[in-house]
Amino acid sequence: MNVKKLLALTPLALLAACGEEPAPEPVDTAPAEPVVSLPAPDEALFAEVFASTCPAAEPVSTSVCKRAMGAETVSCEFGLGEDTALRHDATLAADESGENWVLDNAEAICSEHDSHHVDI
Repeated sequence: MNVKKLLALTPLALLAACGEEPAPEPVDTAPAEPVVSLPAPDEALFAEVFASTCPAAEPVSTSVCKRAMGAETVSCEFGLGEDTALRHDATLAADESGENWVLDNAEAICSEHDSHHVDI
């Protein structure tokens, strides 16, 4: 083979070699799993959770709940019965299913606010 033919075929050989590169990895385009998001606890939701968890306590008269950015729990201040002052504190957390709010440390919260509880 003479040199001119070899030089003429070199670019073709390089182009042919470029076509042999491995294909890029396929990108997974499946939709992400939906993220279940709990509703922001408002006064009505807190009152409902508190009443269902602590049925012997006076009803919630007022509440304010706050959730820090990225926090998994919500801090709530609330008043009971006729009291409209935010004298009590509780924390809401997601239940095991991640679909409902529950009182964190419910047993202690309920025993503290049981209307049949008498301090001596």
